[in-house]
Amino acid sequence: MIPTAEVTIGPFFPPRYVDAGANDLTQFEGRKAKGEIIEIHGRVVQEDGAPLENLIVEIWQADAQGVFRHPADPRHAQADPGFFGWGRAATDAQGNYRFTTIRPGAPGGRAAHVNFMVMFSGLLRILKTTMFFEDGQDPVLQAVAHLRRRLLIGKKEKNTLVFDIRLRGENETPFFDD
Repeated sequence: MIPTAEVTIGPFFPPRYVDAGANDLTQFEGRKAKGEIIEIHGRVVQEDGAPLENLIVEIWQADAQGVFRHPADPRHAQADPGFFGWGRAATDAQGNYRFTTIRPGAPGGRAAHVNFMVMFSGLLRILKTTMFFEDGQDPVLQAVAHLRRRLLIGKKEKNTLVFDIRLRGENETPFFDD
């Protein structure tokens, strides 16, 4: 018998899947977002440390007052009109991604955080994780084993946070189910 070829599960993203500027959340429909402008960047790597190119990273977050622009947030009508709260970036050949956004406020009962979603050809499911600004009292962060929480804390460098994502292996980023 002749073995069949390996089949990779989609989605398959064309090289230009991400629109220019989709990684800048600091303005929406010609209005500037309120709050402290920050940059979030990092690398996405495999178990062996090899970078993943053209991986899609999406983020969504609350505005500077902790309000999500989504009907599930009871305060969504009060959301900053200059802040959409969602962005998308593709990784480059070294696995790097970058977002310009604002530091989110803490939504009710939660610490300030940014939600991440990772999509790549060959992944059987969308991976979801959360970046926190510091270790603190948050129910999602507290659900992660103490020794692994550091993997969910962005490393601060002035107005920049570095948040690397490892898909497997030692120091794998904790991912969450729906």
